[in-house]
Amino acid sequence: MRMDGMSMDDTGASGAGAPGTGALKGKKVLIFGLKRSGRAAALALFRLGAKVAITDMKTREELAGDVRDLPDGIEFFLGGHPEEALEGAELVVLSPGVPMGIPLLREAAGRGVEVISELELGYRLFKYENPLVEFYAITGTNGKSTTSTLLHYMLLKAGRQAVLAGNIGHALTGFAGEDAKRADCVVVEVSSFQLEAVSDFKPRISAILNLAPDHLDRYAGRQAYYETKMRIYGRQDEGDYLVLNSGDPACRRIAGELKGSPSAPRVVYFGSDKEMGLYERGGSVFINLPGMDMELMETSGIRIKGAHNLENAMAAGAMALLAGVPAGTVREALMEFPGLPHRMEFVRELDGVSYINDSKGTNPPAVLKSLGSFGDSPIILIAGGRDKNGDFESLRDAVKKHVKLLVLIGEAGGKIAAALEGACEMAFAPDMGGAVRMARQAARPGDVVLLSPACASFDMFRDFEDRGRKFAGEVRGL
Repeated sequence: MRMDGMSMDDTGASGAGAPGTGALKGKKVLIFGLKRSGRAAALALFRLGAKVAITDMKTREELAGDVRDLPDGIEFFLGGHPEEALEGAELVVLSPGVPMGIPLLREAAGRGVEVISELELGYRLFKYENPLVEFYAITGTNGKSTTSTLLHYMLLKAGRQAVLAGNIGHALTGFAGEDAKRADCVVVEVSSFQLEAVSDFKPRISAILNLAPDHLDRYAGRQAYYETKMRIYGRQDEGDYLVLNSGDPACRRIAGELKGSPSAPRVVYFGSDKEMGLYERGGSVFINLPGMDMELMETSGIRIKGAHNLENAMAAGAMALLAGVPAGTVREALMEFPGLPHRMEFVRELDGVSYINDSKGTNPPAVLKSLGSFGDSPIILIAGGRDKNGDFESLRDAVKKHVKLLVLIGEAGGKIAAALEGACEMAFAPDMGGAVRMARQAARPGDVVLLSPACASFDMFRDFEDRGRKFAGEVRGL
C-alpha cells in the first residue's frame, strides 16, 4: 500500500499500488475524531504496529464509551486540537465529521504530512490484504443506505463473499483484517465527507444516485458539494463502470462531461429513459445491457415501495448485474428485500390512519420524494430539527398539494414556517410526543402521519435513528 514518504515492508509485498503494512510499523499516525470511524481506524493501525494518537474536540468524559477498552499505548489529545498532537506525525486520518478547514489540518498540509479519510485508509488496507477485492461504491444525496444494503443482499444471495461498510454505520477499517482476506467484494456507502480526502480510492463500479443541495452548512455552495460527490469516480478508468440516474440533471451533466474521454469509466443508467442499464416503462423494469435485453420484472413485485425506492432498486440491480449477479437472483432479491428502518418505514395503522417513520429524510429533496409516495391520501407531516441551510421553500408546491397539517419541532421550526407560510395549516410541538399526539388529534381515516423532518436530528436527538425510534415508540404507545 502506498503511503507518501513511507517505504515498503521488508518483504517488498504490496497489492495494486497499496503500501505494505510494514510501512506503518513504528510510524506516528494522528487520527482526527474518535467515535465509530476513528475508533476502528485506531484499532486497525495499532494492530499494524503504528504509533497511534487521537485528537477530538470532545473531552474524555464526553467520549467515555468510545475511549473505553482502547489499547494502552494510544496517545490522546482530547478537548481540542493542540498543535503538539501533530508533532512527529507522518500520516493524518480524518473521521467523516471533521471538516478539512480546521487550523491544525492546514498546519499538517503545510508540513507536507499526508491527510486521508478513514475511507481511504480502509481502502488501502483492504487492497494490501487482498489485491483482487472489488469495491462497489454508492453515493448521492438520498437513497445511499437502502441501495447499498440492497446491493449487498443481492451479492450475498448470489454466493459472493461481500462486506458492507462505510457511511451506513460500519467503518471500513473495522473489516481490514481477516474479513478483508476472506472478502471478494466490498459494498461501501460513501458520503461527501468521506470523499473529501481520498486519493487512491478506485471502485470497479460506482454509482451517483442523485444530486441535490445538502450540507450547505459545511460547503461553500451546491457546486462545491457536487464536486466532492464526484470524487467517487475520480480514479476510475475505461475498465470501470459509473452508474447514473438518467432523470437527474446533475447526473446528466456528469455523463456529458465524461462523454468522449478515452480514460473515463463506462456510464450505465437507471431511470425512466431507455438507456444502457435498467429502465422502467409501463409498470415493468427492463434490462438493456450487453448480452441482456429483457424484462426483469413488474414494478408491483418490488417489495420496497415508493418512487424513490424504485430508483434505488434499479440502481442496485444495475450494479449487481454489472458485478455478475444473475438476473433471476436480482429479481428474487427485489421481491424479498424489506427495506431499512427509518426510511419510509410503516409503523402501524390506528383508527384507519397510517403512521410512517421517514426519519432519514434529513433534507428537502428527500421529503419531496416521500410526499409524492401516498397518492391522494392527506398527509400530516412532522418536520423540523437542526437546519443544514436547506431550501425549505422548495417544498411549497408539494406541501400545498399533499399536506393538511404541518407539525413543526426543533430549532428549524420557525424557519420552515416562514418559508412555507400560507401553504398549509401549521402547528408547533415542544417535543416528539407532543407532535405525535397533535397529529393523531388532527388525523381522520385514510390520512397518513409522516415523520420526514427535512433536517438533521442533533438538536433534540442523538441521531436520526434515535429520532425515528422515539417517533415509533410514541406511535405504538397511542
